[in-house]
Amino acid sequence: MDHAADALRTDLMTITRFVLNEQSRHPESRGDFSILLSHIVLGCKFVCSAVNKAGLAKLIGLAGETNVQGEEQKKLDVLSNEVFVKALISSGRTCILVSEEDEEATFVEASKRGRYAVVFDPLDGSSNIDCGVSIGTIFGIYMVKHTNEPTLDDVLQPGKNMVAAGYCMYGSSCTLVLSTGTGVNGFTLDPSLGEFILTHPDIKIPKKGKIYSVNEGNAKNWDGPTTQFVEKCKFPKDGSSSKSLRYIGSMVADVHRTLLYGGVFLYPADRKSPSGKLRVLYEVFPMSFLMEQAGGQAFTGKQRALDLIPKKIHERSPIFLGSHDDVEELKALYAAEDKE
Repeated sequence: MDHAADALRTDLMTITRFVLNEQSRHPESRGDFSILLSHIVLGCKFVCSAVNKAGLAKLIGLAGETNVQGEEQKKLDVLSNEVFVKALISSGRTCILVSEEDEEATFVEASKRGRYAVVFDPLDGSSNIDCGVSIGTIFGIYMVKHTNEPTLDDVLQPGKNMVAAGYCMYGSSCTLVLSTGTGVNGFTLDPSLGEFILTHPDIKIPKKGKIYSVNEGNAKNWDGPTTQFVEKCKFPKDGSSSKSLRYIGSMVADVHRTLLYGGVFLYPADRKSPSGKLRVLYEVFPMSFLMEQAGGQAFTGKQRALDLIPKKIHERSPIFLGSHDDVEELKALYAAEDKE
């Protein structure tokens, strides 16, 4: 990338302009989705600012509450959740919201109701705030059939029914990665303009990668196929080079690296967490949606991740996602085990 040339560019593709361009390809659209997305973008800017000031503003201390997953909430979690809930309701385009921080789904009052359901994790990886590791917001958007009387069934749909998904990573730069079902694009926040600018157009994950990403501290509890795959990454028998292990422990950061550099991200089920640890609706689905849109795959150990039909809003699932060929290897190992 020629940074000097980029600094002098005057024709900037902002996320607003990008979404409006996409909208113009659909003559039947009424602009509802563009308005909803602009509210999500505003929420991301607000949280980015709060994360950057966290150390100074003493927002890091515990809020003294525990969320529905049994994790201690940081004040930033609470703040981020409130920001997104309010931004989404005030857009007038949503009818149901599901957040990692709220035990129950939020049903928007009739006067502010729209035709979209949004599932989100307002601040994923928040336990890493203290040490400055990248954290982020993950979201997925569904279209609801009947906005008059929305029910939980409107969000308990397979991930393949999502109309859009994305995440915003708050790290050395603030990056928003988005897919509306026609590829994946990355936008970086320019603080001087206060705008997200298109910096990673049409992201394609390499077909095969040189990195694997997993918490090896859980290795003693893994099943056979996961153990075999990681062993193969470290000690390949075909003469190829070993894969490098990279694990940050913040899903947004690990998936972002996997998306750009290739490889595979694993969060398998194990004896300690037989259903896996990551939540289906607002972690597994959005990331799987992005991965497939970028040419990769997402697999649960039993099926394509986006074909899962969740029964509860905070349901968990194992997940393997990343480069097409790497996930294919994992699928072969699980298929071989099933035959035995």
